[in-house]
Amino acid sequence: MQKEKLPNLGIGIGFRDPHYEDILRLKPNIDWFEIISENFLVEGGKQIEMLDYLIAHYPVVQHGVSLAIGSSTPLDYDYLKKLKMLARKTKTPWISDHLCWGQVPGAHFHDLLPLPYTKEVIKHVSERARIVQDYLEIPFALENLSSYVAFKADEMTEWDFYSTIVEEADIYMMLDVNNIYVSSQNHGFNPKTYYQNIPMHRVLQIHLAGHRHFGDYILDTHDQPVCQEAWNLYSEVYPLTGGVSTLLEWDDHIPSLEDTWNEALKAKQFQKGIEEKQLPEYIESFSSLTGAL
Repeated sequence: MQKEKLPNLGIGIGFRDPHYEDILRLKPNIDWFEIISENFLVEGGKQIEMLDYLIAHYPVVQHGVSLAIGSSTPLDYDYLKKLKMLARKTKTPWISDHLCWGQVPGAHFHDLLPLPYTKEVIKHVSERARIVQDYLEIPFALENLSSYVAFKADEMTEWDFYSTIVEEADIYMMLDVNNIYVSSQNHGFNPKTYYQNIPMHRVLQIHLAGHRHFGDYILDTHDQPVCQEAWNLYSEVYPLTGGVSTLLEWDDHIPSLEDTWNEALKAKQFQKGIEEKQLPEYIESFSSLTGAL
C-alpha cells in the first residue's frame, strides 16, 4: 500500500484508563485514539467494553510494545494471530511497534532495548519486519527509540540503520520526534541531520511526548508536556511528511482528559497551512467538545 492512500487522521491521544469515565460521559470531539495493542488481547472485561465503545465512536490505531522485532527468538505467531484478530476488530489503518529487542529463549523483558547498528542486524530485522507486515496484511511501521547508550559494534548512524531497515523490508516509519530530540541530546548530534537523512515518504504517523532531564542525560518518561525544542522539531518535520497523523503520548502522571487534549492540540500551530488567526478557536475548542464543560 502506498502512503498517499493512508489516511491523515488528524491529532490524537492515547487511550488511557484515567480518561475512560470522561470519554464515556463527555463524548469528546477528539480526532482519534491510539491503543496499546497488548492491553486488549484479552477476552471480555471492562477493557473490551471500553474498546467496543471506542471503535463505535472514533478511529482507532494500534501501537504495540512487545513484538521485540530485533530479538533472536523466533517470531511469536500466537501473538501475531491475536494481533491480527484485534486489527480486524478495530479496523486500524496500520499497526506499529518499536525498533528494538526484548526477548531471549524463555524470557521476555518487557522493555524496549536498543539494537547495535550493524549490517547483520539490518538483515535480521528487515526479514522479520517483512514477514510481520505480510502476515498482518496491513501497513506495519517501526518506531525509533530514545537512545542512552552506544555499542562499540555500531557500523553506522541510527538514521542510516533505521532508514535501511524500512527500505529493505518495504515497511513504514512511526517517527517519534521527542525520541529524536532525546537521543540528539544524549549523544550530541544535530536532530536536523537525523530527519534530513531518512525517507520521509515512509513516515505514516508521528509521536510527541514529554521527557525529564537528569543532569548528564535526558530520559523519555512520557510524563511531562512536550518541550519547546521538540515542538520546534515537529514544526520542521511535519511539513516534510506531507501531513500525517499526530499522536500525543502521556503515560504517567496523566493529567485530565481536557489538559491532555489541549496539549495535543498545540500541534495545530506547528502544522503547515494553519494560519495564526485560526489558532485560538482551535486550541480553545475543548470547552465546546460536548457542551458539558
